[in-house]
Amino acid sequence: MDTVSELLEARLRAAFAQVAPGTDPVLRPSERADFQANGALALARALGRSPREVAAQVAAVLDLGGLATVEVAGAGFLNVTLTPEFLDARLHALLGDARLGVSRSDPPHRVVIDYSAPNVAKEMHVGHLRSTVIGDALAALERLGGEEVIARNHVGDWGTPFGMLIEHLVERGEDAGAAELAIGDLTAFYQAARAAFDADEGFRERSRARVVALQAGDPETRRLWRRLVDQSVAYFTEVYRRLGVTLSAADIRGESSYNDDLAGVVAELDRQGLLADSDGARCVFPPGFTNREGEPLPLIVQKRDGGFGYAATDLAAVRDRVERLGADRLLYVVGTPQAQHFAMVFAVARQAGWLPDTVRCEHVAFGNVLGADHKMLKTRSGSTVKLIDLLDEAVERARRALEERGAAIDAAQRDQLAVQIARAAIKYADLSTERQRDYVFDLDRMVAFEGDTGPYLQYAHTRVRSILRRAADAGADARPEAFVVGEGASRTLATSLLGWPDAVAAARATAQPHRLCGYLFGLAQDFTAFYEACPVLSAPPALRAERLALCELTARTLAQGLAVLGIEAPERM
Repeated sequence: MDTVSELLEARLRAAFAQVAPGTDPVLRPSERADFQANGALALARALGRSPREVAAQVAAVLDLGGLATVEVAGAGFLNVTLTPEFLDARLHALLGDARLGVSRSDPPHRVVIDYSAPNVAKEMHVGHLRSTVIGDALAALERLGGEEVIARNHVGDWGTPFGMLIEHLVERGEDAGAAELAIGDLTAFYQAARAAFDADEGFRERSRARVVALQAGDPETRRLWRRLVDQSVAYFTEVYRRLGVTLSAADIRGESSYNDDLAGVVAELDRQGLLADSDGARCVFPPGFTNREGEPLPLIVQKRDGGFGYAATDLAAVRDRVERLGADRLLYVVGTPQAQHFAMVFAVARQAGWLPDTVRCEHVAFGNVLGADHKMLKTRSGSTVKLIDLLDEAVERARRALEERGAAIDAAQRDQLAVQIARAAIKYADLSTERQRDYVFDLDRMVAFEGDTGPYLQYAHTRVRSILRRAADAGADARPEAFVVGEGASRTLATSLLGWPDAVAAARATAQPHRLCGYLFGLAQDFTAFYEACPVLSAPPALRAERLALCELTARTLAQGLAVLGIEAPERM
C-alpha cells in the first residue's frame, strides 16, 4: 500500500513536470490544510515569475483523481486537502491492517548490522550505550520493513592483551579467576592483569609467550582463552537482557572469527597490486584520502612486525558478510571518530571487488553521551560509567517517580514497571536525539512523565488503552460504518495516523531513529488535543464509534512505534 505522501507526491511531480521537469513539490503537513506543497516558490525564482502564477499553473494541470482537492494560497503555496471518501477508505484500511500501512520489501533484502561491539574481559560502559541502542532500533526498523536482518556483534576477543589476561587467569587460579569474571567484576580482573604486566618483567615475558601460543593454536592456551571469552559473553548477554536489547550470544562474531582469513586478505590485495610498503608496513593507499600535508593516507593492513591491524580484520569481515552471508546492505553503527577508518576500509573493499556497487554500505555514525558539565559522562571519581550501574540508577529513579505519583499497584508490579520505564527513559533520550549529535544524560528529565520522553509516550499509550477498556466494558461499538472526520482536532489526529508509514520509511532511508521519535511524540500530542476537544465515551453512538476507532489506531501505532524503539508499552501505569 503506497503511503498518502507517496500518492500525493507522484501526482504533484507529474503536474510540476509540465511546468519544469524535475521540480521537487516540497510536500509537508500543514496547519491550514492536510498538506502543503511549497515547490512553486523555488521554481518561480528559477523561472523569474510570480510564485502564485506558477502555483496556479501547476494547480490547473494537477490531476488528484479523487484523492484530494487543491487550492492556491498565500505567496504561492498549494494547500492539499484529502477528500472525505479517500480519508474514510484509508482509515478503514489501517483498522484492518496489523502493519498499519507499513509496506514490506518484496523481495526482502539481507541487511547485516554491526553494533554494540564490547571487549572481552572489560565491562560494558556508557560508551557502548549508543551503538547498542541505535543498532537494535535500526534492526527492528528493517525487520518491520520486511528485510532479513543479521545482527553482528563484533566483539574484541583477540590480540596482544589476551596474553596478559590468560596469564593472569592462570596465576590467579583458573577457577577463582573465572568466578571473579562470572560475577561481572571484569574491570577489576583487567586492571589487576594490567598492573601485573606493568610491574613484573617475568609476567610480561610469560604474557608475550602466551600471545605467541594463542596465535599458534596451542590447545591449552586456546582453552583458557575460550573460558575468558565465554564468561564475558555470559556477562554481555545479561547486560542486554537487563537493557531489553535483542542481541544474543548467537550474534557474536569476535575478531578471532576472522583470524584465519587475514593472511588471505593480504595475499589477495597483493595479487591485485593494491599493496605498497610504507615504513615496513604493508598498506593500501585508496584514492582521495590525504593527510594534513596533502600526502596520500595509508590503510595499514599488516604491521611491520607481521601482525595484522584492525583494518585487515574489518576487510575480512566485509568480504565474509558479502560473499558468505550474501548481504545486500551493510550498516556499521560505530561512533563518529571512526568515520575516516571505515570510509577507507569501504574504499579498499570496493577497489578489491569485495564490496560490489550493488551492495550498499554505510557507517551509521553517532555522537557522545555527555554529563551535566557537557563533558564525556564519567563517575565522580573520573572513571567511565558502567552500563549496569546506569540502568540500576534509572530503575531506582523510575521507582521513586511511581511512588510520588501514588500509582495504585502492588510492589511486584511497581518493580516491573520501574524497569520498563527505566529502559524507556534511557533508550528514548538516546534515540530521540539526532544520532550525529552529542546529548546530555539527565535522568531526572529522562524519567519524567511530561515532555518529550519515553515515559510520556508510555503513559500516553496507557491513557488510550484505559479509554478502550472502559468502552469495551460498556459494550460500545468501536467500528464506524464510515469515518466522517470533520475539521479540528479529530482531523489532525486522523491525518497524523496516516503519516505512520511515512515516518517509518523516512527513518529507514536515513538510518535516523529520531525521525520515528518525533513522529510518535507528535502523535501523542495530537491525541491529547483530540481527547480534550472531542469527548469519546459520551459522544452519540455513530460519532463514538469513529472516535473509538481513532483511539484504537492511536494505541496500536504508539505500541508498534515503541516496540521498534525497543520500549515496552504497558497497559497500565
